[in-house]
Amino acid sequence: MYFVMFVKDNGIRLKVIDLPTTMMDLPKEQDWVFEMVNNILIEVLGTIAEQERATIRKRQAEGIAAARQNGKKLGRPALEFPPNWNEVYSSWKNGEITAKTAMERTNTKRTSFYKLVNMTN
Repeated sequence: MYFVMFVKDNGIRLKVIDLPTTMMDLPKEQDWVFEMVNNILIEVLGTIAEQERATIRKRQAEGIAAARQNGKKLGRPALEFPPNWNEVYSSWKNGEITAKTAMERTNTKRTSFYKLVNMTN
């Protein structure tokens, strides 16, 4: 309900283009009508948004479960050692080449290279 309090405290008036009654300007003595309409709109639209988000999450979970049931592997692919890893790693470990050169020769990025180094040790 923080949003409702924020709207009230800052004197924000909600206008929805598809709802012509929210676009009207009423005299100052009828401000309570705008406040009431604002509160109702915020509550209704907020409830609809929450329900839609819950539906999306449910469908997403069902899709993930169905994919796993069908044997689909989700997520990032597992890191594999390049074919020339042993020779390049040995050269790097012995100080013959720099880490940057080793990354270029193995065609790996910095984080992947050091993950492979940790997996080797």
